[in-house]
Amino acid sequence: MTDLASLAARTAARQLATALPRRWRHVQAVGSKVESLRPVVGDDGDVLVAAAWLHDIGYTPRIVNTGFHSLDGARWLLREGFSLRIASLVAHHSCASYEAEERGLGAILAAEFPHEESSTADALWFADMTTGPDGQDFTVDERLAEIRERYGSEDLVARFWRKAEPALIGAARRTMMRMASHPM
Repeated sequence: MTDLASLAARTAARQLATALPRRWRHVQAVGSKVESLRPVVGDDGDVLVAAAWLHDIGYTPRIVNTGFHSLDGARWLLREGFSLRIASLVAHHSCASYEAEERGLGAILAAEFPHEESSTADALWFADMTTGPDGQDFTVDERLAEIRERYGSEDLVARFWRKAEPALIGAARRTMMRMASHPM
């Protein structure tokens, strides 16, 4: 593990392992999963791995500010000295812009953190959306069904996922196509 990836993993462990053990299991599995995706992102492997370890850091009770974990986590990462790029990948992971709109924070998210369309962002979304809350492997469809069941159909989270599904599925498909062209 590189210095950046190791720092990200240690940071996530300090913030999540005790405070949110279930979330920590998910993050550990996402962090491990992206290691196999390094070939599809070329020189961005370290950035991808770091963002994966840090993607849910904003759920940590002591970091929560707005209640929107992507924004809270990204802001905290900047304060802790992580790069704007990593913070932006965290801010926008797994269609966070849809949730930001539901929460009335869309303009704030867009103003503070650039949205990136890249193989790196796609791979992060893929890893997150194919990993269950306890670290189990899921298909994207299974993960979306699990989220709907856990939150209920009328919850804000379920509402934004309905809107985000096409973009999430697109990111997953692009990543699977890249994986097929980079035998691992």
